[in-house]
Amino acid sequence: MDSAALGDEARATVESHALWLQGHRDVAVTVEGHCDERGTVDYNLALGEQRARATRDYLVSLGVAAERLRVVSYGKERPLDPGSDESAWARNRRARFAVSR
Repeated sequence: MDSAALGDEARATVESHALWLQGHRDVAVTVEGHCDERGTVDYNLALGEQRARATRDYLVSLGVAAERLRVVSYGKERPLDPGSDESAWARNRRARFAVSR
């Protein structure tokens, strides 16, 4: 899917992370954007960036301070599932949180 929009399930997940972050103000988060294997490297890096930014922007709208959030795109370079079917592609289209102190 060529989209960076957050669906209902993703919004619910981000909302639970926002609550956790509000209770742990000493941590920072890197929001990683990921894509499936289809498309060029440049296209997927840009789409991963859009996904990470959409997630970061939603966290900020929920009250998480922007300065605690960093964005990075890995495009298709770090797949969660190495498969080459729709199921694997769906798992690889994601934003991931990496927490640091």
